[in-house]
Amino acid sequence: MMERRDFLAAISAGVLAAPEPADAQEAGRVYRLGILRQSAPESGPPGAALDPVTTILRKLGYVEGLNLVVEQRFANGDIDRLPGLARELVQLKVDAIVPVGPYSIRAAKDATALIPIVMYGGVDPVAAGIVQSLSRPGGNITGVLIAPGYTLVGKKLELLKELVPRAARIGFLSPDNSGAQGQVAQAQKAATSLRLGLIVAEAQGGNFDRAFDTLVAGRPSALFVANSPSTFRDRKQIIELAAKHGLPAMYEWAEQVEDGGLMSYGSRRAWVTERVAAYVDLVFKGARPADMPIEQPTRFELVINMKTAKALGL
Repeated sequence: MMERRDFLAAISAGVLAAPEPADAQEAGRVYRLGILRQSAPESGPPGAALDPVTTILRKLGYVEGLNLVVEQRFANGDIDRLPGLARELVQLKVDAIVPVGPYSIRAAKDATALIPIVMYGGVDPVAAGIVQSLSRPGGNITGVLIAPGYTLVGKKLELLKELVPRAARIGFLSPDNSGAQGQVAQAQKAATSLRLGLIVAEAQGGNFDRAFDTLVAGRPSALFVANSPSTFRDRKQIIELAAKHGLPAMYEWAEQVEDGGLMSYGSRRAWVTERVAAYVDLVFKGARPADMPIEQPTRFELVINMKTAKALGL
């Protein structure tokens, strides 16, 4: 992993303030948390927590096997399974559900109007009809967004164009069934204003090799990797394919750059995870999602892997 001194980071203004979690849990109570993901589990060392939210909750005093039970459900990329998995969590009478990704959020919303939902993802919840407003969501849903709608897509494409100024065509790697349609639409709009051709390739069934074959056939000068749970989980494979084809690539998260990707622009994944956990803590202690503003990051990082840049001749 690269040292932080090898990165170039440009950071804007500070994050949106939110209420801090209270100090103590109800004595003797065991809390049940449901986590719903449309992707497959990420691999990790034996005994490691399967979800980073649970790691932060431990710091807040919630310990699995002591006062916390975590029920995790993974759709493994098959979004048709999500409604059934969401109903399973409801039947288990969890105290809160954390759905990750747009399809998981929709499935959780459809499954219950009573259990608090702390959503986590890159969706426009107002436009999607999930909440009434960001400031006062109403109903049983609140949460944390990884970006203000899809507003970062155009900025990321612009940064990629600046890095490769002679680019005439940009490849756009999109996983299937990921809810990335909004990103595609924004990328196409931005590409038009930047006078770029956009080559969209969907990784059907998680087949990134075939998607790259489609992209390379269009002869792009650079690559934009859509943000989704699967592109983060399979980041090492994507990074290797981008390097194999000599494509400068833009990603969402700094972790993708640390693993060898060229460049990322977005919020900090750790910040999003911390805020989701803080909201779960508040819900466990009786806060009403209807009154909890949906948080959006206002602090973003531009991160560049200098070793990868040199290897690409940039």
